[in-house]
Amino acid sequence: FCFQEHSDDNLSYSIKTRNGTYLLKLKKNKKLLSDNFKLYTYGKNGKLQATPSKNETHCYYHGTVEGIADSTLALSTCDGLRGILLIGGRWYGMEPLNTSSTFEHVLYELEDVQGIPFHCGVLNGSLEQEMFVKPSVKYTFSSNSTSSRDRLLREKRAVLPQKSYVELFVVVDHNRFLMKNSDPAAVQKETVELINYVDGMYTALNIQIVLVGLEIWTDSNHIPVMDGSAGDVLGRFVSWRQKDLLKRSRNDVGHLIIGRSSFSGSIGMAFVGTVCSHVQGGSISTLNHNKMLRHATVVAHELGHNLGMKHDDKRCPASYIMHSTDNGSRNFSTCSADDFEAFILNGGGNCLRNPPKTSNVYKEPVCGNNVVDNNEECDCGKPQECSNPCCDAATCKLTPGSQCAQGLCCKNCKFKVAGAECRAKQDVCDLPEYCNGSTAYCPDDVYIMNGYPCSNSKAYCYYGVCQSFDSQCESIYGKGARKAPDICFEKANIKGDRFGNCGMKGGAYKKCPVQHSLCGKLQCTSVSLQNLPAWSVVNNASGVLCWSSDFDLGSDIPDPAQVHDGTACGENKACVGFECVDARYLGYNCDVKEKCSNNGVCNNNGNCHCNSGWAPPFCNHSGYGGSVDSGPAHTDTSLRDGLLIFFFLVLPVAILIAAAVFKHDAIRRKLCRKSRGQ
Repeated sequence: FCFQEHSDDNLSYSIKTRNGTYLLKLKKNKKLLSDNFKLYTYGKNGKLQATPSKNETHCYYHGTVEGIADSTLALSTCDGLRGILLIGGRWYGMEPLNTSSTFEHVLYELEDVQGIPFHCGVLNGSLEQEMFVKPSVKYTFSSNSTSSRDRLLREKRAVLPQKSYVELFVVVDHNRFLMKNSDPAAVQKETVELINYVDGMYTALNIQIVLVGLEIWTDSNHIPVMDGSAGDVLGRFVSWRQKDLLKRSRNDVGHLIIGRSSFSGSIGMAFVGTVCSHVQGGSISTLNHNKMLRHATVVAHELGHNLGMKHDDKRCPASYIMHSTDNGSRNFSTCSADDFEAFILNGGGNCLRNPPKTSNVYKEPVCGNNVVDNNEECDCGKPQECSNPCCDAATCKLTPGSQCAQGLCCKNCKFKVAGAECRAKQDVCDLPEYCNGSTAYCPDDVYIMNGYPCSNSKAYCYYGVCQSFDSQCESIYGKGARKAPDICFEKANIKGDRFGNCGMKGGAYKKCPVQHSLCGKLQCTSVSLQNLPAWSVVNNASGVLCWSSDFDLGSDIPDPAQVHDGTACGENKACVGFECVDARYLGYNCDVKEKCSNNGVCNNNGNCHCNSGWAPPFCNHSGYGGSVDSGPAHTDTSLRDGLLIFFFLVLPVAILIAAAVFKHDAIRRKLCRKSRGQ
């Protein structure tokens, strides 16, 4: 090794291998660390503690190999050089040689590394239209050609040029904490290293992973992680995130790392396409070793599910990150890029477009990291990659005359006018947001308070969506599909099989008690045969054909054909966790007649969102609608109207009057000359 330090932010290492000498050019990945970051832990009495980060040394880097096109590095220098290198289309691992006293390291090709056996746990064998492979595929690292990565970069960045930001919150369970000798600093160190690797893998999709928080369960596990299936634990985690974590730390998605080997062979699980969901925005993975490089592919895989990516397998059969078995790949396939593209274009991921607020980012400030820090006006990346005309990449200052450079309320380097809609409502239970005219960022997403009646009082709002049976049937079977009669739910869901159940417990399907049968597997009628999923059955219940489906997505993806929480299951009742309970459990506590003068609804913050014609905060005075959270719901056009009146009314009239006066004077002078001539 030959080491050169150019600055605090840039390092160079010259490494000699049997294939030649490589010059590694490294730049700090400073978006991962911040001075104001607080590590969440728990005291002996179970009290939550927020302490300043003890990770005083920033040692996480991304970079390239000089002279080698499309090379990629993600390295840590905390204890020697450790990480991954993409050189000439092949992936390599690097780590210190423990027995060396002269800074020697080992550089090895990752495809030569064998790991533990791992299977996906796909249910019930293969499908005629199979998307996933059978279990028992060996866990092996493999490499992918540079051409596939190049093609992915070219094609997808041409379609989705706007960078996406995933604000990720990581939780580490008590088991993993004990594995690290009960040392919070050691857990923090390995977590930052892990996310540095994951972030490097997502650069090909123009996605930036930003670690906005870390919580370590130092006292005990706050949900059971050793009981039940992976799906059970995932359900508990997203419920904890919804009820506890989101109240104190805003994030786009949460990930729980569990200190155990696996759940019957499954080392991760995630909901698909839920990255911005308050209800299901989460994933889990198991970790019982110290190889963060290997585990990074698992976290990247499960996070990919949250971002709308399905398994590759027969669609893109080579070894990629989203293959259903862990093959150690560090590359995403074009199938994954297509899935993410479709997810965005279909209205998903609306939280991914706003760059993270500086106060939320777990990082140190640096110009060129695509995050606008406190001392910056903008940040569009490195000068060679920035194409934003509003931002000077070298200084991270706005170009002359520019008010802004990015954000949903920025257009052509100027703030959009107050009242311009920046986030449209996505559902009858959602609420729109508007620009305020003085910032480039759209207000935080708000929606109607959970438990508010919708669909002619036949359903309830739940996290911005009217959870009706009919809409759920249409989402699976196509337009026109409708809820089946209650008898269909009862006959199917008391069986406890793949087409009728109330979830799983211990790897087996649970039978629904009759009183909870409406909250199990979705049963639909008026189904188009052209829209049937691969595995579907039809039952005749009292002369009605009732359809149910099993998607057979594998052990790391929950069943999308289960009735959603928040769905009405009787008068003043709603489904919560496969049970039909009192609708008060949804949390609705607003009297709109009293609080909003019956001229609006309450949003998820408990504030009134006023109807058009009424003004916030209490909708008791005339105005333009909206709430204190949504931004002004009216575009101020007074200046424009004044200018229009001046140019199209006042000015023409003034010109006509002036012309008339001039003509009158001319005529009078002409008459005077004639009279004098006579």
